[in-house]
Amino acid sequence: MICTTTCASPRARIRTSRVLRLGLSGLLATTVLTAAPVAHARITQLTILTRGIAFGGYSFPLVGQYEYITGYATGEVNPLNPQNAIITDIALAPRNANGNVVYSHNFYILKPVNLSQGNHKMMYEPPNRGGKTYQTLNNTPTGGNDPAALTDTTVLQDSFLWPRGYTTVWSGWENNLGPLTGLVATAQLPVAVGPGNSTITGPGYEYIVTGAATFQLAYPAASNLQGAPNAVLTHRVHLDDVPDTVPTTGWAYTDATNTAIKLVPGPFVNNDIYEFSYIAKNPTVNGLGLAAIRDFNAFLRHAKTDDSGVPNPLYGDVQRIYTETSSQPARTLNDFVHLGFNEDEQHHKVFDGMMQWIGAGDGLNMNYRWSQTKRTERNRQEELYLEGLYPFANVPTYDPISNTSDWRYKRCEQTHTCPLAMEFYSANEYWVKAGSLMSTDPTGRFDLPDHPLTRLYLLSSKQHGGAGNPASKGACQQFLNPLDSAPVQRALWIDLDEWSTHGVSPPDSEVPRLRNGTLVPPLPQSRVGFPHIPGVTYTGLKTTRYRFNYGPDFYHTFIPTINPPVITPPYEDNPANGPIYPSYVPKTDADGNDIAGIRLPELTVPLATYTGWGLRAAPWANDGCEASGQYIPFAPTKAARLASGDPRPSVQERYASYSDYRRKVIHAVDELVERRFFICDDTQDIVTRLLAAGPAAGVPAATANEDTSTPDPVPACRGHMPPHYHYHFHFDHDADGRHHRDDDRHGLEC
Repeated sequence: MICTTTCASPRARIRTSRVLRLGLSGLLATTVLTAAPVAHARITQLTILTRGIAFGGYSFPLVGQYEYITGYATGEVNPLNPQNAIITDIALAPRNANGNVVYSHNFYILKPVNLSQGNHKMMYEPPNRGGKTYQTLNNTPTGGNDPAALTDTTVLQDSFLWPRGYTTVWSGWENNLGPLTGLVATAQLPVAVGPGNSTITGPGYEYIVTGAATFQLAYPAASNLQGAPNAVLTHRVHLDDVPDTVPTTGWAYTDATNTAIKLVPGPFVNNDIYEFSYIAKNPTVNGLGLAAIRDFNAFLRHAKTDDSGVPNPLYGDVQRIYTETSSQPARTLNDFVHLGFNEDEQHHKVFDGMMQWIGAGDGLNMNYRWSQTKRTERNRQEELYLEGLYPFANVPTYDPISNTSDWRYKRCEQTHTCPLAMEFYSANEYWVKAGSLMSTDPTGRFDLPDHPLTRLYLLSSKQHGGAGNPASKGACQQFLNPLDSAPVQRALWIDLDEWSTHGVSPPDSEVPRLRNGTLVPPLPQSRVGFPHIPGVTYTGLKTTRYRFNYGPDFYHTFIPTINPPVITPPYEDNPANGPIYPSYVPKTDADGNDIAGIRLPELTVPLATYTGWGLRAAPWANDGCEASGQYIPFAPTKAARLASGDPRPSVQERYASYSDYRRKVIHAVDELVERRFFICDDTQDIVTRLLAAGPAAGVPAATANEDTSTPDPVPACRGHMPPHYHYHFHFDHDADGRHHRDDDRHGLEC
């Protein structure tokens, strides 16, 4: 066996054997074809709009040039098939002559011109609100919605996926985000209708936080009548304020279509909270977007042509599909797996592996009537949309609130179509999305075991999403958290691929646990361990996970009759708002940095406190700052610390010399390489950045006798691979004579 950076330990080999026994039989079983319905779901028409050489003609060593293909696809599903009948309102969607429901979506493909020189693996991303989010994983910060337009050779050389031979694919799944001919990923999904093609109406709800002059409604209003019970607009400043009703003279629809509202005279007050409850019409069958993801990937992997003979540009090449997601689409794929969509209608597995960044225990506001896929719940934001719906975990649990037993992987276990999954999330998910429910039972009394096909990883003290600007506070009280997830994402991607292709078990899960005291309630502050830092407010604000009342039959029909649910301030931890699923937050060390999880060098050799939570500044003071975390630097000297009353040791007190700091930084990076949470490609830049940050924060300046160089490479990478290493490849042959390329990792023989 050839290893990536370090040889697998005997313990790892034992884990690998156990995973193979538990999961590999399921992986192999999915390759067996079984009988399919005659009118099975499929892509019926592929329309290619543009095709050409990507990246200005740049050619990757051993892989060659890439080409881009853009267009849109039309698909259809049989609403009577049980795999599709789970989609809310699918039975009410219009049908074509075949009795099927039709949808369309656009797509964007980047593939090696010569597929035989690729690695026969595909990265698929369901974009986030129409925008591609591959940039962090792919190390292409200048990339956008048209990645083929990248021409900077340095950026291309340092990219992560294309030098390794991956085909990269994006497709639309959310309704009406733009034209099918555009670069924004979008879908066109049907509207449900009542008996005799009648219009369906029901309770619509909009949470509005904007400074714009108008606000576009997710669904048109059924009439232009204002006031209860037709349409009511409220306003408040703080989340727990009692809302004031805006008089009907204070707002209006923008035109006769009743699709947008405005204040009179306007505009809306930015960051204040407005809520609009109204009678809506024409609900979209949004859950059909899950079938669109399933069927397009199944087409690319298995179909030779569409119904009219247009060739599948990837036919015969794709042997593995791994997903890359960030936030909203990670929650989408949580529902995708739970609802059984990782089995296509030919009974193949759709995705072999999933890289789930910042999805955690939540699903998406998608598969119910009047759903809004763009919404996301946080502790001041969009809390009344259905996102936190049991089950939260991949393994079996019993929910005493709903009196049911369920788990994310239940359906795919029954069909042997479960993906491997790296569930990777930030500390923000614990504070604003009840992320602890992914690793505890619904009563919050005990920790859950890992599913054998998944791993859970907290990136300690990280805010949601990308790195924040440590020189900016935005709407928050403190500077934004600059911790960067990208290097760990790339390492976990390699771990996922090793797991899928070679059966090498990934690193053990790294999350806070009740049993060792690293998962705790947010109050009292002393139990969390967060220090009393001068000028820093700690309130313990955490989002509460309720089972809301959307009407008496909602959790059977997924058709709300109450929308939004009735709420009594305070929003959080209030039993009057519904049954509560207990959730917890990570315990911190004396500096305020999370103890459990994957701890970046910024936490093990710290110069500051980093948090996954934040609070808003005035005039919304102490409301949650939602996705943002905090960056709170240490005092540079003991004198400065004592003068301010800061209990955290100063930088000067922590590091006796530059050499001391340098040694600790290199050791911290080495350890993450050894544990397979960093790859050697990334270590050079990380060490260089951290060594420069030390003296700027107060680390003693280096003396003439001290080594100030950056190791090239760091010790953990010596003898394994050079810095800025990319995979090299050799060719093997399958039994049918086709050649394929495996990864030659230049590792040590184990």
